Amino acid sequence: MIAILDFGSQYAQLIARKVRALRVFAQILPHSVTAADLRELQPEGIILSGGPASVTDPNAPTIDREILELGCPVLGICYGMQLIVQLLGGEVRPQAHSEYGRAHLTNIVPHPLFQGVPLGSVVWMSHNDAAVSLPPEWETLASTEGCAQVAVCHRGRPLFGLQFHPEVHHSRHGLRILRNFVVGICRAKRTWRMRDYITHIVEETRARLAQAPSDARIVGAVSGGVDSTVLATLMHRAVGDRFVPVFVDNGLLRKNEAQSVRENFRQRLGFDVVFVDAAERFLEALRGVTDPEEKRRIIGRVFVEVFFSHLRPHDLLAQGTLYPDVIESVSVKGPSATIKTHHNRVREILDLMEQGRVVEPLRELFKDEVRELGRELGIPHEMLWRQPFPGPGLAVRILGEVTPERLGILREADAIVIEEIKAAKLYHKIWQSFAVLLPVKAVGVMGDARTYANVVALRAVESVDGMTADFVKLPWPLLARIASRIINEVQGVNRVVYDVSSNPPSTIEWE
Repeated sequence: MIAILDFGSQYAQLIARKVRALRVFAQILPHSVTAADLRELQPEGIILSGGPASVTDPNAPTIDREILELGCPVLGICYGMQLIVQLLGGEVRPQAHSEYGRAHLTNIVPHPLFQGVPLGSVVWMSHNDAAVSLPPEWETLASTEGCAQVAVCHRGRPLFGLQFHPEVHHSRHGLRILRNFVVGICRAKRTWRMRDYITHIVEETRARLAQAPSDARIVGAVSGGVDSTVLATLMHRAVGDRFVPVFVDNGLLRKNEAQSVRENFRQRLGFDVVFVDAAERFLEALRGVTDPEEKRRIIGRVFVEVFFSHLRPHDLLAQGTLYPDVIESVSVKGPSATIKTHHNRVREILDLMEQGRVVEPLRELFKDEVRELGRELGIPHEMLWRQPFPGPGLAVRILGEVTPERLGILREADAIVIEEIKAAKLYHKIWQSFAVLLPVKAVGVMGDARTYANVVALRAVESVDGMTADFVKLPWPLLARIASRIINEVQGVNRVVYDVSSNPPSTIEWE
């Protein structure tokens, strides 16, 4: 197995995901794990993740120095590389200019770590500090335009460092580099399978329910999205009718979504959902609220109040939480930074977690892995490849106050976006494509009259896992058609703009 020591990186589980893509078992451990504990686990290799801290800070997270003496290969990524360099006598300093986004390898020294990686290959950067001098017996393996020592290694021991992130999708040959390390240098065994994961989850779920009172059920919220659909199918396979799927209409759904979700579960998956219409309750709670974090907290609180009325004292709660949700909202293994609050991490649910009453079988998976799991479960393709939709719904795509009028505008605009993207046969090729209603108005001319109306932003991104994303270069005729239809068909809109930012530094959703 490969041990991944987590320093709070947003990408720690993504490293594990990429290692698992190589069919090698990966285990994430806190950076505080001792060398003795690692020696007992006998990893074939160790990866030190990135992290939000600076190694130059007095209280920066570190490792047991003896880990570097275990003899197995060690690869430091970003913060992990800087930490190794500093611990072994090199120097790391903050840079005058931070580096975020893509860079190109301008120099590569022949080495097994870079076998099959061409000069000029794109790599993804996200750092403030950099190594300015290397420890004794270390050498540079690669450089970029902005970083002279973007890849380094020890001349005699299996210790390596990468300043860029090979685990993110936008590092063009990142998986090849990880394969070179994991399979080529560490010689790890390739035995990991998704079907084994399903068997493990089914057995684990049945065992947990067997320990609960005989009348206990597993109750899960479903939305029609990929995550909750896979969760519901997996739970139904595990415990049958003792799983109760609850669909809460929060009034923040897309056009005709509530009806289609109920029909899909009944006709395509073979079981019904408990339907709860709570639209008025949510909208009343959101009246006058504009702060995005406050919106998320309110939606989470009201959802808990509505949903928990269907949860009996001994029932377990099943959630379709994925790893990107977890790492953005709560530090898991390491000291990660909170990016935004998720509706499935409110206080009441955290309390249930402390009681051992929450089942989250997808919490260490990414979207592409969830879809792979769904295929194994036999879920129809069109349900499995629905584009992601945020738990708080359109509330986080309406910047400013959420009102029935603004919801109506966004629903119609969003429906046009999806309709045109599907007509262009791009829906299943794009990670997400949607409309955002901005909190500003703009002057326009319609019918020779002055207008002062709403502005809609379009967002389309390509991604593999939801952790990093880049904007899609949609064809100009398609953009023009979408904009024209929105302006002409959606009352109250006179301007459409296109978002061309990547993640990082921007998030996929605007709120």
